[in-house]
Amino acid sequence: MSKEDIYAQTGKIAVTQNVHGTLTFLLKYSPFNQMETSHLAWMVEHCQLRFFAKGESIIRPQDGPVQHFHVVKQGLVRGERMLSGQTAPDTTFEISAGECFPLAALIGERATRTEHLAGDDTFCLTLPRAGFVTLFSMSAVFRDFAMRGVSSLLDQVNQQAQTQAAENLGAQYSLQTRLGDLAVRAPVVCSSALPIREAVRSMHEASVGSIVIVDAGKRPTGIFTLRDLRGVVADGVVQMDEPIGNVMTPAPFHLPPSASAFDAALAMTSRHIAHICVVEQRQLTGVVSERDLFSLQRVDLVHLARTIRHAPRLGTLAALRTKIRHLVENMLAHGASSTQITHIITLLNDHTVCRVIELAIEEHGEPDVPFTWLCFGSEGRREQTLHTDQDNGLLFETDHPDQTEALRKHLLPLAALINKGLADCGFALCTGNIMASNPTLCLSRTEWAQRFEQFLHSATPANLLASSIFFDFRVVWGDSVGAEDMFAEVLRKTASNSLFQRHLAQNALRHRPPIGRFRDFVVSRSGAAKDTLDLKVQGLTPFVDGARLLALAHGIAECNTIERLRQLRVAGVIQPLDADAYEEAYHFIQLIRMQQHQIQDKEGRPFSNRIDPDKLNNLDRLILRESFRQAKRLQAGLAWRYQL
Repeated sequence: MSKEDIYAQTGKIAVTQNVHGTLTFLLKYSPFNQMETSHLAWMVEHCQLRFFAKGESIIRPQDGPVQHFHVVKQGLVRGERMLSGQTAPDTTFEISAGECFPLAALIGERATRTEHLAGDDTFCLTLPRAGFVTLFSMSAVFRDFAMRGVSSLLDQVNQQAQTQAAENLGAQYSLQTRLGDLAVRAPVVCSSALPIREAVRSMHEASVGSIVIVDAGKRPTGIFTLRDLRGVVADGVVQMDEPIGNVMTPAPFHLPPSASAFDAALAMTSRHIAHICVVEQRQLTGVVSERDLFSLQRVDLVHLARTIRHAPRLGTLAALRTKIRHLVENMLAHGASSTQITHIITLLNDHTVCRVIELAIEEHGEPDVPFTWLCFGSEGRREQTLHTDQDNGLLFETDHPDQTEALRKHLLPLAALINKGLADCGFALCTGNIMASNPTLCLSRTEWAQRFEQFLHSATPANLLASSIFFDFRVVWGDSVGAEDMFAEVLRKTASNSLFQRHLAQNALRHRPPIGRFRDFVVSRSGAAKDTLDLKVQGLTPFVDGARLLALAHGIAECNTIERLRQLRVAGVIQPLDADAYEEAYHFIQLIRMQQHQIQDKEGRPFSNRIDPDKLNNLDRLILRESFRQAKRLQAGLAWRYQL
């Protein structure tokens, strides 16, 4: 059939198109399945169906301001752009059935910056620019999608995940609830001169667990809780007629009314406190208690953290660890993001590590050698999920170099006991032996500095494969000053070592996102992993490696991937729109991964990061594909920056 015949045929289709059939097609995809039926019907009535042969240009930068909005009905559209330093155009994205383009150019009334080519024989529904403007004005759903693109779709996915989990739990509230909306009851306050007895009576009459001590300007100067009261009574030293100011906890921790319930829960968990003052313009406006959060959210973070920190034995710790798995679903039901959940999981893991170390010292005996417990990798980045292993090391101080070997031999049995205890609590032993019981990772501060120096000056892509994990560095237990001073010097050197950065960039390009030129996803074709892709290695790792490289290159000490991206944005290293897109993509891939782990845990299957994309719904597939494209864009930027 000639192209003229095809155009003639599609012209007839445009006239006789079954409106109901087109509506049915569009209702499979976002944002069309969220639009009012009348608005969608109007759009269908004003669309035409056009055919583009494989390789044909659909829109080009040189065509001037874009004149049509396109929705792919069948086939594949590739976006190609000539990047700086390249002699051939690079495919920057691929668009398949149900996806639309080019939104930014239409809204900006400008030409597209990317040539759109038919990757296969392709049919598109096309809406003239005037019709796009009309639809934009009449449909709030379409307008939101056009302005925010994948962000609005991600909102839908998060809402679906929250709704699904909430249906299981009967939850009615969100971890995003403002503290100003929680602390609606007037706080119980007093002056520092009030006798303890009177302060306790006020607490009893109001049925609260705390009283805030304020000055004449209603500024909080201290707090006294029922836990403090138990200490006063148990000690028997302080008289109940003494001023409350003598026994209060000064300078109580506080948050603004705009902070969220999640912020409060996180602070309570990390600080081991049960009450947080809500302060606006330095004045007390309310108090949020651990009980408030529990009754609101049924997410017992603070209680779980406290129980972990005081577990009497390893068996108790191991049993408590299973509750973290149930906590993940609870948090999803209360609106927590994947990053918030991984942060909480890591925080509870940190509490577990600290308690394992304390129990090991009780069993082994005090080592009489001050040491610091280090973590690397996902724990160092605060990005742990339910599926995790050990990546740790030990740093000790020594006054004389000739003592180093003796001190190491003294500490290694304790380190081995700690690694074994962590394994008993569900932290798998590292197959690469990146553990403190390894003599090469039980080092003095001077030796750690020398090891990092070796990483920097003997860097090759091959040895960096094993060493890049150490640059996601954090102290979990012990004095942090020496370790952090050492790493600050490392960071100063990495920022000025261009060869090291280039090798890191080569490593950051090793794992390519699993999207191909002619298919939605590139999956394994054989073996046990057939028809699957790896969410961690192929999806998250490009963002982790890219953010690490750019952070080290610009002297940013933060290790968390999202925080690295945010600080790189502030520093002007990454454009704001790009940083937002990378963050949203990372959030989504992590969310899909966590949901996968939940299903595997419920079904009693081993944890795996591999997923069959064909088993995802259309919305999840669409956003996952877009998320991988963002990873590809980040890698393309690194390749250009470092001329790789």
